[in-house]
Amino acid sequence: TGHDDDAADAATPDPGSRIPDPGHRTPDVQGRPIHPTSSRRVGRAILAHGEEPGVRLVRPQVFVSRRIPPEGLNIVSGHCDVRIWEDESPPAHDDLIRQVPGVEGILCLLSDRVDDEVLAAAGPSLRVVSVMAVGYDNVDVAAATRRGVAVTHTPGALTETTADLAFALMLAAARRLVEGVDFVRAGRWKAWDPLLLLGEDVHGATLGIVGMGRIGRAVARRARGFDMRVIYFHRSPVAVEGAEYRGCVLDLAREADFVSLHLPGSPETRHIINREFLFGMKRNAILVNTARGSLVDTPALVEALREGRLRAAALDVTDPEPLPRDHPLLSLPNCLVVPHIGSASRATRAAIARLAAENLVAVLDGRRPPHPVNPEVLDARLPRA
Repeated sequence: TGHDDDAADAATPDPGSRIPDPGHRTPDVQGRPIHPTSSRRVGRAILAHGEEPGVRLVRPQVFVSRRIPPEGLNIVSGHCDVRIWEDESPPAHDDLIRQVPGVEGILCLLSDRVDDEVLAAAGPSLRVVSVMAVGYDNVDVAAATRRGVAVTHTPGALTETTADLAFALMLAAARRLVEGVDFVRAGRWKAWDPLLLLGEDVHGATLGIVGMGRIGRAVARRARGFDMRVIYFHRSPVAVEGAEYRGCVLDLAREADFVSLHLPGSPETRHIINREFLFGMKRNAILVNTARGSLVDTPALVEALREGRLRAAALDVTDPEPLPRDHPLLSLPNCLVVPHIGSASRATRAAIARLAAENLVAVLDGRRPPHPVNPEVLDARLPRA
């Protein structure tokens, strides 16, 4: 992601503000110098938005666990002193513990485990954990609530973009696009062949949606454009135009030509797509997962694909994630895996970053954030409107 020039929008800092010399080695939280070229460096972005001439403001300290799009980072750095984890790889749990002492806010990704140990390391100064994702199962919300720490997330911003990818994966797996690309690049395309890479039709097929929330509904809308019959499993019936409810997920497995997963990750939904489900699907059926890797029993999926018990799987999320290079799923021609890119459009990633930043800054400013996970913390802290 490119970086905007924050300085162009910054107000002139007052003489009392401390702006580090760019060449200065800023120490990390343990007092060790952090080299700008280090693969584990943590940078500081300090701006002076909102400061009035002659008035020195004490700016909250926050930790951002990865470099995020500038649409969000500029908001955070405009209000806070920011430590940013610059490595391409996410911080390990021990790294998080070392980086958060004394911070008032943490802006993290779904890959960052913010448990009670991390919350304790941050200490009593911590006021908010802002998750740049719809899901927040990486955060121990109960522990945060006990400690009076607000947790926020970013629902809604990625609905349509993730639904686009679910449909893209459905089409790619059905029409064997990746196999076709590999076939051509390997120099094997000699002539038109009436039996080459025969796939499945999407139009007119039956789509089974597991989880009819925002993204599930968005996928159902797209299915109507392909004249698909839509059936769905949800904890209870919901009003969705043209969709038929199935109270048992195994009934859906038996009927659907395509199954698209859109449930949150939780102990209740873990391995809802198990061996019984997979071996109960049609042999020409295709499984698509853009939700959580934990929904699928991975060894059972490998077995089903190897034995031809379903046509293919197309996965944006996996368990484990990422998959090791020698994982059996990656050797199967009927399994398409992409690296968790459900929300990866420029506009959507910018919108998610902006919303995560607005959530964080609102709490630090003493305002109610747009999307709290544990509003009871805010109810105890903020006056009611």
